[in-house]
Formats: sequence, C-alpha cells, structure tokens
Amino acid sequence: MCQKFNVFEAEGKTPIKAWTQGVPFEDAARAQLDNIATMPIIHSHIAVMPDVHLGKGATIGSVIPSVDAVIPAAVGVDIGCGMVAAKTSLRASDLPDNLRGVRSAFEAAVPHGRTVSRNSRRDKGAWGDVPPVVAQEWLSLQARFERICEKHPTIRKSNNVNHLGTMGTGNHFLELCIDENDAVWIMLHSGSRGVGNLIGTYFIALAKKEMERHQIQLPDQDLAYLKEGSAYFDDYVEAVEWAQDFARKNREIMMVNAIAALRKVLGLNFRASEMAVNCHHNYISREHHFGKDCYVTRKGAVRAQQGEMGIIPSNMGECSFIVRGLGNPESFNSCSHGAGRVMSRTKAKKVYTLQDQAAMTQGVECRKDKDVIDEIPAAYKNIDDVMAAQSDLVEVVHTLKQVVCVKG
Repeated sequence: MCQKFNVFEAEGKTPIKAWTQGVPFEDAARAQLDNIATMPIIHSHIAVMPDVHLGKGATIGSVIPSVDAVIPAAVGVDIGCGMVAAKTSLRASDLPDNLRGVRSAFEAAVPHGRTVSRNSRRDKGAWGDVPPVVAQEWLSLQARFERICEKHPTIRKSNNVNHLGTMGTGNHFLELCIDENDAVWIMLHSGSRGVGNLIGTYFIALAKKEMERHQIQLPDQDLAYLKEGSAYFDDYVEAVEWAQDFARKNREIMMVNAIAALRKVLGLNFRASEMAVNCHHNYISREHHFGKDCYVTRKGAVRAQQGEMGIIPSNMGECSFIVRGLGNPESFNSCSHGAGRVMSRTKAKKVYTLQDQAAMTQGVECRKDKDVIDEIPAAYKNIDDVMAAQSDLVEVVHTLKQVVCVKG
C-alpha cells in the first residue's frame, strides 16, 4: 500500500507525519503542532490523524510519544473520553416506524446535559440519588480514588460517583444505529465527566508551576510537562489511569441502562453482546515504539493495533464506522477518533439555522433546536474523506447509520 501520510520537517523540530491527504488541515492546528515538535521530550515523530483540528495546548487528532515525561494538557480534561458500541440481535424491521418513544426511553435511562442555573435543585446531567447499581460499581473505583485524594484533597471536591453512568454535553451522545446488514446497534460517546475534568485541570496547573520553578521556557504554557521522578509525575499518571478506568466503567453502565430501556420500550428480550467495542480516544498508554519505551498520548485518536477493534463516529446525521486496526507503526498504531471539526461551535451557531439543522438530520429522531446547532453535521469534516485518508490505518468492518440520537 502506498504511503498515505505527508511529512513536515524543520530544523530543530521533531518530524510531523500527517494523514491529511484530501481533508482540511487548518493553519492554526499546524502551528500548534509545530510548537509541540519543538519539545525536547518528544520521541521519533508526531502522528497527525485526518480529523485534526485546533485544541487547547495540544492538537486534537494527534498522537504524541514522549520519553520520561507527559504533558497533562495534551491528554486534556476529558480523560478517557471514548466510545462503546454493542451489536444486538434486533433487526431494523423490529423497530417501530416512530422512534420518539425509543429516544424518550434513552433520555430517561441515561442522565445527560447540564443544569447551570442557580435556581435549579440539581444538575440534570448527574444522579440526584445515586442508583444502587451505580453505587455498587463505584466500590471498584473507590479505594484508588481515596488514595489519590489523600495526596491531593482538591480532587475530592469533584463530581464523581454522581456522574458515574452519565453522558454529559457537547459532542457526547447515545445513538441507536442500523448497520449495512440491517442489524441494530447501540453506540455512545462519553468520558470521565466532572472528576476527570478536575483531575486534568488540577495537574495542568501543577505542571505549569513546575515549569516556572525550573525556569523552563515553553512555546505555549499549555505544553507544560511533568518529568518522570518529579514531585507530581507518579501521582498524575496514577490519577489519569484511574480516570480512564472511570470513563470505561461510565460507558459500560450507560450501555447496560440503554439496553434495558430499549428492551422495555420495544417489549423484546433481545441479545446485546454479539459484538462489543469499548475504546478510549483521550488517554495515555505505556508503549514501545521505534526502539524506546515511551508514553503515548492520544489526543482525539484511537489505538489501532493489528486486529484491534475501534470506533470512528461521524456526526449526528451521517454514518459511523466499526473498524479493525491495521497496525501501522508510522501512526504508532493509531487512527482518527471521528470526523473532526472544521468550524467552531460559536461560528456554527452564527452560520447555520434551525432549518439547516433539521434538513441535515432528516430521518434521525433527535433534538432539532438552537442548543444543538453547534453539533450540526456541516461543522464537521466529510467522514468519507477522513476514512479515505487513513485507509492504511484501519479497515471498515461495519458501517452504522443512526436512526436515534440523544445529545446532552
């Protein structure tokens, strides 16, 4: 297979290998990657996925290998954010013509969105009274959480158990989909919620203080890093790995609740474990690449080792993909985590109308109001172009088209 990536090299910088042929690659994202490429901790090269776009500190859609150090802002504040999908034994013909009831059942089963009003009794996106099953699942996370909080008490102030099994806002979603063979799937996207946000924010601030203390000059303050052996390195890695486990369990609980809701609304006792995929796309992993052990930070990227299954979602109106990794070493065995934005949320709300949103989500049972215009399909890159640009990273196993989409 021919080389699909472009190489950008400059004196004094780590090479950048970008799978961006045929897709937009904004100048601001390229400049941000150039900043990362000047960092002395980067190993071999930076891999850039076709969904690349500007992020805070580090570029979304990038794979950053580092030696003896990590950049907390490269992981970001939605630690462990990712996808889960489960194939069911249902067929498209088992679904009712009107799917409003399915959407309502999903919305009731999975807390989503956020209440920010001071007059509200509680955040609608959190549990008011934590259900027994969530409390039981929290027990497997609690002891490690307490150890982290003993060293860093601020983290205890987070939303933790009351966010376990909840979806959040923004581009997080819960969908009912139909694949190319008319099989029905449930798919959702979420991460470590409030507790992951606080962990990320807290350690980003500590990393910046470390840079100041050692008088280390950075091209961007959000690229502050923690060195192995430093005061906070081990604590950060421990907290990140815990948050990644929280995020995975968060998705598992939501999937169980969504399956139960669908069974109830359809009155059918279908199977829901014919194929299940659960993958992170904002996380750190200890790996070996190009002759060195390193920390691989995937910021909006999915691990795609040979034969490894992953999920590449699109937007709330177009197809998503269940994929199998091809194990391309040049990408550090990675692929994109979605289509990637081509437009900011603020600009999307200025450019598009409710009529545009309704037209672009035609045939999908979903919200079509002003508060989701920032998630309009046109704010994202063309998913077919994104998939074509990474044909040497993954192969498509299933193509999923949503018929129900719940947004926060």
